[in-house]
Amino acid sequence: MKAFYSTRFVLPLPAGHRFPMGKYARLRDRLAAELPAVALAQAEPAGDDALALAHAPGYIHAVAGGTLDARAQREIGFPWSEAMVERSRRSVGATVQAARAALAEGVAANIAGGTHHASAERGGGFCVFNDVAVAARVLQGEHLRRQPGARRPRVAVIDLDVHQGNGTAEIFARDDSVFTLSLHGEKNFPFRKVAGDLDVGLPDGTGDDDYLAALDLALDELAHRFDARHVFYLAGADPHEGDRLGRLKLTYDGLIARDRRVFDWAWQRRLPLTLCMAGGYGHDIETTVQAQVNTFGVALEYWRRWQNPAR
Repeated sequence: MKAFYSTRFVLPLPAGHRFPMGKYARLRDRLAAELPAVALAQAEPAGDDALALAHAPGYIHAVAGGTLDARAQREIGFPWSEAMVERSRRSVGATVQAARAALAEGVAANIAGGTHHASAERGGGFCVFNDVAVAARVLQGEHLRRQPGARRPRVAVIDLDVHQGNGTAEIFARDDSVFTLSLHGEKNFPFRKVAGDLDVGLPDGTGDDDYLAALDLALDELAHRFDARHVFYLAGADPHEGDRLGRLKLTYDGLIARDRRVFDWAWQRRLPLTLCMAGGYGHDIETTVQAQVNTFGVALEYWRRWQNPAR
């Protein structure tokens, strides 16, 4: 199963910064050691033309040139640096490459990505560019070039990060070819939500049983309302009970059950699935990495089903 990374590009964050940059390299190392069937490859950067499918040219140029105003840079949450720009481009590129691989093999992944707080003209919440929005439009455009006059393939975004996907919802607000589902903490960031196609807000302290019941209902509604042809799955580790920012109470077993529901939903419909890891802010970084390794274990099972569909 192909998985793309950009761990060579590390942001020079100030001491005490709360973003756990080290989780990506740790995840890559554990996948290499424990799940050798995951084929790791360095991501290529997304160029301006690809980014412009989801972002305003002025915003792209301001990020690239370091000319965002101080407030806009604070909303992103990272100080500007060339490494920030390069890593952000490669995080988008990783999701684009994973989406193409998923079309060919059923399942593929970005070991980062899920930067769902970035909208067309601004970033936010540690998100510079919206990787899923760019990748969805790249896939749609490539399909139309292969089949001129065809209908744009319909894309479902299943966002199970604990924070609502406000940027993705804003980008696709008037695009009926993309369905955005977000299951998130109702009182958590962002405090001003942007309505998507299906938003399910959960109270603080929600545990496994209530979460999974809400997810089952949401997936049923998605199936009823939208005929998807590709799935992007944001498998945030931050609903875990050990997360600093999540405020929900899912166990490792609950997260695994969540992942299985999403992968099974896509498999039953034979929908290629692109996996992005999204958020995770464990009190102990190993808590986040373990949740992500568990998700990759589930993803690998379903990738194998795609390679042996008769089983």
